[in-house]
Amino acid sequence: MERRIVKTQVGIVGAGPAGLMLSHLLYTSGIDSTVVESRSHETIRTTQRAGILEHGSVNMLVDSGASDRVLREGHRHDGIELRFDGRNHRIDFLDLVGESVWLYPQNEVFTDLAEARQRTGGDVRYSSSDTSVLDLETDTPKIRFTDVDGQPWELHCEVVVGSDGSGGICKKSIPAEHRKDYFIQYPFAWFGILAEAPPSAPELIYAHSDRGFALISQRTETIQRMYFQCDPSEDASKWTEEMIWEELQSRMEGQDGFHLKTGRIFEQMVLPFRSYVCEPMRYGNMFLAGDASHTVPPTGAKGLNLALADVKVLHEGLESYFNSKNPDLLDAYSERALQRVWKAQNFSYWMTSMLHQHPNSSEFEKKRQLGELSAVVTSRAGSSYLAEAYTGWALK
Repeated sequence: MERRIVKTQVGIVGAGPAGLMLSHLLYTSGIDSTVVESRSHETIRTTQRAGILEHGSVNMLVDSGASDRVLREGHRHDGIELRFDGRNHRIDFLDLVGESVWLYPQNEVFTDLAEARQRTGGDVRYSSSDTSVLDLETDTPKIRFTDVDGQPWELHCEVVVGSDGSGGICKKSIPAEHRKDYFIQYPFAWFGILAEAPPSAPELIYAHSDRGFALISQRTETIQRMYFQCDPSEDASKWTEEMIWEELQSRMEGQDGFHLKTGRIFEQMVLPFRSYVCEPMRYGNMFLAGDASHTVPPTGAKGLNLALADVKVLHEGLESYFNSKNPDLLDAYSERALQRVWKAQNFSYWMTSMLHQHPNSSEFEKKRQLGELSAVVTSRAGSSYLAEAYTGWALK
């Protein structure tokens, strides 16, 4: 079948929240874009992912006109609990930095953005296959793909954006000599569950215990998300519901008598993670955004928020480039975005290292961790740093 050729200003690979938010922002600036995605709309919509939005991410959704549903159906959280030595210690975001976060799952963000693109006539090609990017160092970079009906296409662009995730094709299309990869692999993973149960707490609890880390999170009034630290080689299928609840409860034991509210577990999995950054976030006329360029451990709730922060900076550069014929902001994209990326990497690494039990750690190290946690919760300066980083630095 003959390949059809179509032109657009910005070709975007990946229709997750980053790709769709960028496409939506470009639409508000009068800039054409086409989004190519290998997954189906339904697959993305039903995939459960992280659920904490910084205030800047919420503002992007609302102020851009994409959706205000997060304000109506999301749950505002004004703090978190750090739990150690069997007691909760609240980090009060509102008091410390005057900001909050919202519990609003990533698949709901996708739903809002997909509907916004449909509402405004956006060109989003779900269920595409055989996708590749080429001619990235020319003035006409291209995206080749086959649509859901088997028709091959070649998209001629002025700019290509890779927002196709850590396993996507865009980053891999950059020759090794033109990029540098920074990463560390953590010696532990998270055992995650979704359960039919009422919330065990009004806000997230980050627990440090002798048995390892646990996170008590929420999704809705009837569905809860929880995690506990495990070995990356753990087989989730070997754990019964009784074993899982017993393990989670053991990490929450304390003098306050805290007890989890349990229910039927309908999803369980092991989630290994690492810290990764690809520099620079540009090759020729292709720009990377979100997980295509960096990943963080989930402890600091930074992944989705960092992707949306990339998009804000990239949109500013593209708007100046196309509408004002000024390339300076676009040329500065990688440097500007990476400043926030590395701040988020540091925060995520710090939270992960402070809260998890490290294999073969000495008694000194275990006591040192408790000293660090105590220093954070008993110091307004320490608590303020955590609150500022968790709720999100100002988008500049």
